[in-house]
Parts: sequence; structure tokens; C-alpha cells
Amino acid sequence: MKRLEPYQVQVYNTAKASENKMHDDTVAQKFGFSGGLVPGVDVMAYMMHLPVRQWGRAFLERGLIEARFVKPVYDGETADVTAEEADSTLVIHVESRGQTCATGTASLPAAAPSADIGNFPPAALVASRIPVTPTSYELGKWAPSRDPAAAIGDELAARARVTGNYEKKGHRFVELDALIVANGDTPVAHCQHIAIYQPREQAAA
Repeated sequence: MKRLEPYQVQVYNTAKASENKMHDDTVAQKFGFSGGLVPGVDVMAYMMHLPVRQWGRAFLERGLIEARFVKPVYDGETADVTAEEADSTLVIHVESRGQTCATGTASLPAAAPSADIGNFPPAALVASRIPVTPTSYELGKWAPSRDPAAAIGDELAARARVTGNYEKKGHRFVELDALIVANGDTPVAHCQHIAIYQPREQAAA
């Protein structure tokens, strides 16, 4: 296996003011964490450095990446991203505080995976956000959202279908099959996403 030059970054919590209060120090500490959790999307961005360095723009155009977040990453700490190449696949690890915080793989197929936009119909945006409960994620339900543009003039929408909703070790999980669409007609990315939407509360002392 070929070991790539590692990437090191000082972690910054970009979501301290997010409506998801697990990124807030006070709320996260009530659930037993040291502080607000750095968003998984930021940790994923740290992981992307090595495949982008390895394959350049081609990876952004047609690359595949899979990641699993196993331990929190905290604001102000250092994260070390390492990767080894085996059979044209990068095996990636993120470590912080001497612990493995995330693992994943990245690869570069010969062509971009296809995604049929017809299987991801548009749905009306939610008029107002309400507290999340298990009934918020009905199986088969479409959960659209709109995000800021990735390029000047582009409008991105995430069309996501709920494919799983369950409890495990006291946490409530949701699984989503999502397609990111630009300007209403161009698939940009296909994502399989698993997230905790209701974490297990700590027992009272």
C-alpha cells in the first residue's frame, strides 16, 4: 500500500449558531460531549483534501467517496487526515485527540455514476420548520431543501427520500437517498446519508 502525504488542519466549528444545537457547546455538553460537534460536512471536507490532491479536478467531476463518523471532532483542536492507496482506492482516516474520528474510502471511476433525475421528483419546500419527531421521517417521504449555490448563478436543491427511520442504542437514526440537482435539471451529486436526528440523552446525575 502506498501512503500519501498527510493533511493536517486546525478544526473550526462553522455551525455554532446553527439551529441544530448539537453544534452548540452548552447543548452538546448536556448529551455528554466535550463541546459543540463540528459538522460532519466539515469533517468530510477535510477528508476530500487527499483525493483532490491525488486526482485533481477529475475527482470533483466523477469521484466517489464514502465516510463514517465515529467520534466527535471539536473546535480549536487539530485533525490529522491520512490515506493509503490500495487497488486504486484511497483508505482515509481522520484522527484527533489520539482517536480515530472518521474513516472512509475514495476512488475515481472511469466515468461519472449515472443518476436518473426522473427517480427524484421535485417536492414543495417546507414552509416552516417544526421540532423533529419520529413521525417527521415517514418511509418513502420526500424531504426537499434548497441550499446556497455552488457556483455563481447556480441554484442547488436536494431531493431526498426517506429510506430508513429507526432507533439504535437510544439514538434515533434517519437514512436518506438524496440527489443534488442544479438549476432544476442537472444532477450534481448522489448521496446516501445516515444521520442521528435525536441523540440519546444522558442520565441525570
